[in-house]
Amino acid sequence: MNDVPTYDVAVIGYGPTGATAANLLGQLGLRVVVIERDPDVYGRARAISTDEEVLRVWQSVDLADRLQADMLPDRPVAFVDSAGVPFIETTITARGCGHPPQQFIYQPAIDHVLREGVERFANVEVLLERECLRTANRGDHVELLIGDLSTDTITRIHASYVIAADGGSSPTRGSLGIGYSGRTFAERWVVIDTKVLQEWDGHDRLRFHCNPDRPTVDCPTPLGHHRWEFPARAGQDEKTLTSEDAIWEVLHEQGITEAQVQILRAVVYSHHVRVADRWRVGRVFLAGDAAHAMPPWIGQGMSAGVRDVANLCWKLAAVLRGLAPDALLNSYEAERKPHVTEVTRRAVFVGRVITERRRGVVALRNHVVRALTKLPGALARGQKLWWIPDAHYDDGFFVVGGHDAVGWQIPQPWVINSQGATKRLDDVLGGNWTVVHTGAIPAGAHAWAEVGATVIRLVGPHDATVGDCVRDSGATLIGWMAEKSASAVVVRPDGFIYAATTAGNSLPAPATGFSPAPVAAPVIPIYNGVTA
Repeated sequence: MNDVPTYDVAVIGYGPTGATAANLLGQLGLRVVVIERDPDVYGRARAISTDEEVLRVWQSVDLADRLQADMLPDRPVAFVDSAGVPFIETTITARGCGHPPQQFIYQPAIDHVLREGVERFANVEVLLERECLRTANRGDHVELLIGDLSTDTITRIHASYVIAADGGSSPTRGSLGIGYSGRTFAERWVVIDTKVLQEWDGHDRLRFHCNPDRPTVDCPTPLGHHRWEFPARAGQDEKTLTSEDAIWEVLHEQGITEAQVQILRAVVYSHHVRVADRWRVGRVFLAGDAAHAMPPWIGQGMSAGVRDVANLCWKLAAVLRGLAPDALLNSYEAERKPHVTEVTRRAVFVGRVITERRRGVVALRNHVVRALTKLPGALARGQKLWWIPDAHYDDGFFVVGGHDAVGWQIPQPWVINSQGATKRLDDVLGGNWTVVHTGAIPAGAHAWAEVGATVIRLVGPHDATVGDCVRDSGATLIGWMAEKSASAVVVRPDGFIYAATTAGNSLPAPATGFSPAPVAAPVIPIYNGVTA
């Protein structure tokens, strides 16, 4: 038993969710093993977009700028009628995370960079061509049986905790007997991935063709790729649907010729709306598609998985280092599941708008929505109803009955630190518990400092700086805090506000049995895929 390899965390699955978890845990200095059945990055592009909150997570492991080099930001989004005339045309509004609000991606490129990031950490071991055959809770650890697909042998490892990010068909979820409730839509969809040979008008924008005869998604992807998605007609088998003739029939309807694109692949899939009944069994946690599945309409499947592990990994580090009780880990599902449910609801709603077949309803939709979008501010307000919900948790590891700012993710402006360097706010906070205040140091801040939290005073563009003040040169965060009537906030490692107070009042004390001592370790920068 003493010879069994032992890790702090085992990550099952090495897609974007698992690779992000490996980067986060590696940076936190934990001993990690990643288990993945495939020998290399999966070659087919699946996810095609992400958002500013996810880039903020990747920023925390110093990969955001490298990843954005291979992305296509801030493209227009249009819902068009059967004649190709938009009834909604907009660009996604930024929410203050310090990155473009929407990014189109080519997933194999994302996967490669995330894996290159993991290579920086000697404390992370990656086992490719390995299959996790069993996970079993054994009191103070999890026992995993690992099959080596190249040698046909089985080994055993132990981990204090496990993150199962092994996809929608998750063998881990199945072996633990966790239900996966929801539905699968009957209509099949064909996905066509292409290489762009010659650009055309509109090649760089997302268009939802809301045509009742054949709804079609027309989506740009970076690095010279483009994608179309459309529903299969009843009675057609998969081989016919993905044949050259059938694919070109659809592309020709879109005005695309053989001179403009080269077909790379075409596949058929179904949309799912599912969520695991439980996201935790003992020391095993589900994340990403293993925990939830949603339709692709607002591009949040992969992004939801990245949000999952951003929420979970710092909590695992705190528990493993004795800075928090194991009960902290129960807040993972309490925080993430309602947010995922709302994201899924919005994705289903957008899908219904796109695929509506009743001609009377279609005509009314086009007329009413086109008229509404002409009203001042209507497009921005509409995005708050049908696009990604705010980064806010109603329940979880926060002060109970606290201030209105509690549960919100703090915005991320560019700031100037005490050395005069201009940085994004998160790079100044460093992934540690931080008290941020805008006036005199609030009562209660010393209690946080004594147990390891950083205390930072935020000053405006024209205020004098003293000591370790941070200058909010655009007064962005100062204004946001004023709107929330918050003179001081306690920020968690994931950027969400644990506690807040108004001027003249005291901050709540740290929770009993919990210490916000720093847990972040230095990260080795990565430039252009080469470890520095």
